[in-house]
Amino acid sequence: MATALPARPRPSRLAAAFAAALCACAWTLAPGPAAAIIDVPLQDVVIRAQPIDAFRVGRADEPHFGELTFIGGLELFSGNRHMGGLSGLVLSPDGRDMIAVSDNGLWLVATIDSDPDGRPLALRDARLSAIIGPDGRPLIDSGRGDAEALTLRRNPDGSGELYMATERYHAIYAYPYPLGDLRTPGRALDLPPALQTLRHNKGMEAVAYANDGPLAGTLVVISERGQTFNANLPGFLLGGPTPGTFTVLRQDSYDATDAVFLDTGDLLLLERRFTLRHGIGMRVRLLPASELKPGALVVGRVLLEAGFSDQIDNMEGIAVHRNAAGETILTIISDDNRSILQRTLLLRFRMDG
Repeated sequence: MATALPARPRPSRLAAAFAAALCACAWTLAPGPAAAIIDVPLQDVVIRAQPIDAFRVGRADEPHFGELTFIGGLELFSGNRHMGGLSGLVLSPDGRDMIAVSDNGLWLVATIDSDPDGRPLALRDARLSAIIGPDGRPLIDSGRGDAEALTLRRNPDGSGELYMATERYHAIYAYPYPLGDLRTPGRALDLPPALQTLRHNKGMEAVAYANDGPLAGTLVVISERGQTFNANLPGFLLGGPTPGTFTVLRQDSYDATDAVFLDTGDLLLLERRFTLRHGIGMRVRLLPASELKPGALVVGRVLLEAGFSDQIDNMEGIAVHRNAAGETILTIISDDNRSILQRTLLLRFRMDG
């Protein structure tokens, strides 16, 4: 195993990687009539981590960004060719145990080791496996493995269900929580026909379940993009007290990539931008629960915006937990598109105030 860690890619190489990833045609594996089942069996995976001490490159003395404080981060490496492409994230209540999904139809579970200040130090006990569909087949075997979002419906006793959304083929599957067996088949949720009208590769990217607050019992879906580049983002309130549709104002060429509810009932929306004019960007926007209602155009406010001078990549997954002091902690992960020009990052921030 090589001991040298890869150097951080130059912005120009990262831009080239994003351009290739975002413009490439979809590629899926589909077996022929006599083909073997396409699967990734359950396996352990070794993940090495390089600490990220400063969110803004070269400015470790500057931890405050917008309404968030940077705690620390990790750049993750693995010799396992299946590791990468992380697009959705759920954490245990203490923030130690993580469940992620990748856009090539895999689960990744691991434990995050942190220091007393909450700074992440390493990932250990990592395992991955193909996600199994309701028919007992891996989703990648049926060309439905583009997993893009993950959220948790939690019961009072801590158990619950994981809701995992796929893009291209618009579907949401439920899995038991805790996820003791990564080979457990899911069950498909009944979805309104309107969700099938979302764009093929710009659809269900942000999915969040409200366990608390005025929208408790609601599954919220926000599309990555509208029908055109400048259109507002379609949103759906599934179940709960006020089912219906809404839109999120699209600003500054940002696309939605994930969402998570705070225990206050407000929603955090993770957004990603990549354009030749603006370059790469990441944004976290808070959408108040009071704005999330049928027929509304939701604007919210920006908590954090970051760009090329910051330690970001294609940030696609967000989760929250409270630490022992009662502070709200955000964990954000990136999808490296399994490209040597991009990085798998895990970043942690504290919400100020």
